[in-house]
Amino acid sequence: MHVSTIIGDKGNAVYTIEPGQMLSDAVNVLCEKRIGALVVVSGAQVEGILTERDIMHALHKDGGTILSRPVRDYMTSEVMACKMTDSVDYIRSLMTSQRFRHMPVIEDGLLQGMVSIGDVVKSRIAEVEAETDALKSYIASG
Repeated sequence: MHVSTIIGDKGNAVYTIEPGQMLSDAVNVLCEKRIGALVVVSGAQVEGILTERDIMHALHKDGGTILSRPVRDYMTSEVMACKMTDSVDYIRSLMTSQRFRHMPVIEDGLLQGMVSIGDVVKSRIAEVEAETDALKSYIASG
């Protein structure tokens, strides 16, 4: 299975924020949309990613004053991205080994979607269920 399958199933909506916006704006979007990460963009260019984990580390380091600081001060600048043609097994392995939970999908320099570890797990469960059903059918027919 490929990333394109996940994006095809869940859609390609991605919530973004600009690096100069305040962290309080990011917190509002994360809470209102019930999501765990925002892609930080300048125009069409991906500049970074801001996750709940980034915000927690910022709170620990700098306290409550972070809410009036710009997103750029706390975003992760080195974004691990994938392509639509990447296998789900590959990105699952990468997310697990590198310990991150959100991965933007970028094709030809354009943001095409976002894949979370939850999406990856859901796709794996669907694969296992399909395999189980196929085996049950095979055994019942023989």
